[in-house]
Amino acid sequence: MSKIMLATDGSPEAERAARMAASLARALGSELHVAHVGHVASLYAASETEILDPEFQARLVERAEGEARAKLDAEVAKTEAIGGEVAGAHVDVGRPDAGIVRIAEGIGAGLVVLGSRGMGPLRRALMGSVSASVVRHFPGSVLVARGEGGGELPGRILLALDGSEEASAATRTAVEISNATGSELHAVHVLDTNPRLPYPGPGTWQTWEEELAHAKREARTWVDRQAERIEAEGGRIKDAHLRFGEPDGEIVKLAEELGAALVVIGSRGLTGMSRVLLGGVSDSVVRHAHCPVLVVREPERDRKHDLTDARDEARQGASS
Repeated sequence: MSKIMLATDGSPEAERAARMAASLARALGSELHVAHVGHVASLYAASETEILDPEFQARLVERAEGEARAKLDAEVAKTEAIGGEVAGAHVDVGRPDAGIVRIAEGIGAGLVVLGSRGMGPLRRALMGSVSASVVRHFPGSVLVARGEGGGELPGRILLALDGSEEASAATRTAVEISNATGSELHAVHVLDTNPRLPYPGPGTWQTWEEELAHAKREARTWVDRQAERIEAEGGRIKDAHLRFGEPDGEIVKLAEELGAALVVIGSRGLTGMSRVLLGGVSDSVVRHAHCPVLVVREPERDRKHDLTDARDEARQGASS
């Protein structure tokens, strides 16, 4: 996270995001960049004569850029007033989610921080949201600062574990933030205990219960081992929690019980149609948590480099 980009629109939720971004940049020694994406007025609001003018749309974009730059200057001043040292300011116009991703990729940001308006489920389903779209489409990590509570560091950080590569990246990030900010680090693994089809019949119910009890014991052992590994690598785990049920719901519930300031979770990196159809635990936690959520995704270029290094090591081992 050598570069952190704050995407702001001047809303109260964006102010919370600004505090988070400034705090993280100071603690991690990262460059802090501020971005704002301006709105271009719709052509349909103009008269027919204006619409037919070939230069009219260019004037609309120019006007939007001017307004966006003025807004950006104001947001930079606000960020500096709360202690943020701004290394760069960036402006774009058009769709907010697309503009945020475009700017972040252009400057090589490792983390995007933005606020969430906290829309209700029906409105969110119909309209989507900028924060959810950025989480889905930005190839790096995204921190969504919710407005309901939490968000002040140092505080309690809840790290979600599931054994995936993405969760390993989330672990490294959570430990880094915890150590840098002096925040209390908690870890949680959720064992999904809801029966799946085919539903166990009367003759197999006892076997299913025995297997579930065994899975719970194995999960407890696994969680304890993960906590020991994190401690051995320089992290400090306050408590390692094991919960049972739907992973997204249990993570959100535990975060509320702890009064967490931040939830850190890995992203499985779904793309395209599979993401539309399947969604994901991280998407659900972002939508429903009452505190900021950091979705960690390693940049694709780093994954390719890791894969290349692994292949080279395998070839060297085989030749020797």
